[in-house]
Amino acid sequence: MFRSRSKEEKAPSTSVTTNGPSTQPRDPQAPKGRPTPKRSEAESQRRRASTTPTDRKTAMKRQREARRADLARQREALASGDERYLPVRDKGPVRRFVRDFVDSRFCLAEFFLPLAVVILVLSMIRVPQIQTISLLLWLAVIVLIVIDSVGLGFRLRKQLAERFPDTPKRGAVAYGLMRTLQMRRLRLPKPQVKRGERP
Repeated sequence: MFRSRSKEEKAPSTSVTTNGPSTQPRDPQAPKGRPTPKRSEAESQRRRASTTPTDRKTAMKRQREARRADLARQREALASGDERYLPVRDKGPVRRFVRDFVDSRFCLAEFFLPLAVVILVLSMIRVPQIQTISLLLWLAVIVLIVIDSVGLGFRLRKQLAERFPDTPKRGAVAYGLMRTLQMRRLRLPKPQVKRGERP
């Protein structure tokens, strides 16, 4: 009685194991249904699987390290002018031409900060004549910078229309005018052309 039941219970289990796909030997000539991955791809997949962080803390730490490495590359690119790692606002041939156009000429706006410091010191002297002179100097500097910037903007817009007729140029002129407000040695990305050199 007990034996017959045990034989009946064993029978389906053996049939399941024999009918399973794992016990059947696969024909070596039969197609797999997918291409064999290259060795380099298989190794990179294994490496990626082994380096995948298991907890949130490790993932955050790796994210911070990756961000730090990106920022370091970006700083190096700003110093060397390497287009690959520049920030998005500085990338592209249009922005590069604008930078070269601005860096190849003298602009009054780049002397704005030193002149502002000088005028501020003069205005702090308690002599009415000197304070009047400082006020007039302030007005003259602002007017001259505005005139120079307007002329530069027109010339830059014309050059961009000639050189890049089919390329989007949105914000390029404003980008160039903002660059003129920085002193040449403090500009980022660093100037790649000398003064007087054609961009």
